[in-house]
Amino acid sequence: MITISTHVLDTARGRPASGITIRLLHGGADGAWREVASGVTDSDGRIPGFAAAAAPLAPGRYQMRFETGTYLRLHAGAAFFPHVEVVCDLAEAGHYHLPLLLSPYGYSTYRGS
Repeated sequence: MITISTHVLDTARGRPASGITIRLLHGGADGAWREVASGVTDSDGRIPGFAAAAAPLAPGRYQMRFETGTYLRLHAGAAFFPHVEVVCDLAEAGHYHLPLLLSPYGYSTYRGS
């Protein structure tokens, strides 16, 4: 079984980014993306897990779509990146933590623990 968690840190403000909607999508063999789970970051900028997806997550290609526009407009005045898409291939069972480090004009991500 695969589990996925995330958190968003606002590096410009030096604090967690709360209230960001994140959609988890699975890439099908036909190339189409299908939403399997979604959530909103809590006061600590986290979505602890997408384990509540309708079905267990299987190996494959996944996309986390961070809807950053509203958050950036509220805290930075503009949204240069209205959303951020992180795509990864999850080849084996296990836990994957995919954080997003966000600022008004840049972002980065990595595989956490």
